[in-house]
Amino acid sequence: MNYIDKLASSLIKGPISIIQFNNILSNSNRFFDNLDLEKELLISNGFPLYINEKMAYLKTSTNLIQDQVFCIVDIETTAEDPDKGQLIEIGAIKYKNGVILDHYHSLVNAHTIPLKIEELTGINSTMLENAPNIQTVLEEFKIFLEDDLFVAHNVKFDYNFLSKSFEKYNLGKLYNRKLCTIELAKRSFYAKRYGLDYLKEFLNINQPVQHRAFEDAESTITILEKSLKNLPKEFTTENLIDFSINADIKENNEL
Repeated sequence: MNYIDKLASSLIKGPISIIQFNNILSNSNRFFDNLDLEKELLISNGFPLYINEKMAYLKTSTNLIQDQVFCIVDIETTAEDPDKGQLIEIGAIKYKNGVILDHYHSLVNAHTIPLKIEELTGINSTMLENAPNIQTVLEEFKIFLEDDLFVAHNVKFDYNFLSKSFEKYNLGKLYNRKLCTIELAKRSFYAKRYGLDYLKEFLNINQPVQHRAFEDAESTITILEKSLKNLPKEFTTENLIDFSINADIKENNEL
């Protein structure tokens, strides 16, 4: 267990004293020797940390669902591994309690696009000629994301790809708390399949564009909304994350 997981595990249970917090950092393999700098690094990398003179809090353990800002993210890439390919499009939408607060969308400059990616997304090299470079897009997105809850349909891919891309360009990592709408949907309502294309049809999502980042992020909001309607209003964000991982998967006979 890395120290971020250890720290999150402690804070999910409730606030901890600054002494406890500093002890966890002191006994961990951290980036900075200086604890104050390490705290700033955590916050700058999206860990939803709040600290006062006496206590340290995890915002997602106290935020109710309706108070949480969700950042719904989708990306298009030239390969599944950031060491073999790169980001070519990112779409992100900030959402809170039924309201869209803001959005970010950008294509990313790339010299070549594999034919199968061009056929899947419709993105070609000509479209990317005047797009900003990847460093610029990653910097802009990280500022946009802040410490919001990172949400994606198959979050492991989007989160890990972006986090490794940040590292590759010396922009830190992603320490945001995260939520997968595939896993959340499986535990919130029954469907034969939970891929994005199937759920768009199943939920009558009127978004004909497929495999483009911003449009897929828009579709994911509807899946998130459908899931949240079936959950208690008293859920905190951490309750929601735990539910998406550990609750029983819905069966057909539960309809």
